[in-house]
Amino acid sequence: MPDISNSKAELRKGLRKARRDHAANLPPQVSALVFRRPPGPVIDLVPEGAIVGLYHAASHEAPAAGYARFFMEAGHTLALPAITHADAAMQFRTHTDPFGQTDLEEGPMGIMQPKAGAPAVLPQVLFVPVVGFTEIGHRLGQGGGFYDRYLAEHPGTVALGMAWDVQKVDELPLEDHDMPLTAVITPTRIYGPF
Repeated sequence: MPDISNSKAELRKGLRKARRDHAANLPPQVSALVFRRPPGPVIDLVPEGAIVGLYHAASHEAPAAGYARFFMEAGHTLALPAITHADAAMQFRTHTDPFGQTDLEEGPMGIMQPKAGAPAVLPQVLFVPVVGFTEIGHRLGQGGGFYDRYLAEHPGTVALGMAWDVQKVDELPLEDHDMPLTAVITPTRIYGPF
């Protein structure tokens, strides 16, 4: 197992740099357009009335705010992950203001999340950030295992990765707990559904 962990750590390091460099080099007018609205095949994966889980993008991650605004305007309930501490299970709480983000606060890991009083919900569709991904839906995350544990506990969830094209790799070292994605969306292509 230590070899797989070391391989993942090395991959994360290189892929984070590639992601950071790519995002930093995008002209502002292009950045404003990417991931603004989900493509038709992605919309088709979201059942009418489904609770849609997204994420508040950290620096250089594929932005999810445009999708949040789109799905709210389409009448969906939105949710963002909330973590109380590093060892706690990730839960999702309602996100009611994707335009002004007035319902968010900084969580213990420095990521914006719904305020503590926001109702907990179970998304049927979950948009997931990635550090790296393969063409067949394997995902390399940040390394905390939050999404893998959540998806293992909620096996019916449609899990859709969001990434820059530079984050695609031919293969990833996999462990038993690594959960595959239903599809991966980049600015130029949709990989899957798998």
